[in-house]
Amino acid sequence: LLRARMATRLVARRGFTSTTRRMDAFSPYHYPEGPYTNLPFNPKTRFFWLRYWLFM
Repeated sequence: LLRARMATRLVARRGFTSTTRRMDAFSPYHYPEGPYTNLPFNPKTRFFWLRYWLFM
């Protein structure tokens, strides 16, 4: 019973997250570089639509 209570306190203190807390706590993105770092292509280029269409 005591062990379960300590585990629930630990989970509540962590805020139900599985990743470590970043230094920039005000950024909504998971990666420090920004929202597009996990994509295999760059959506901000001129011919993105062509590369994406060929990729699919």
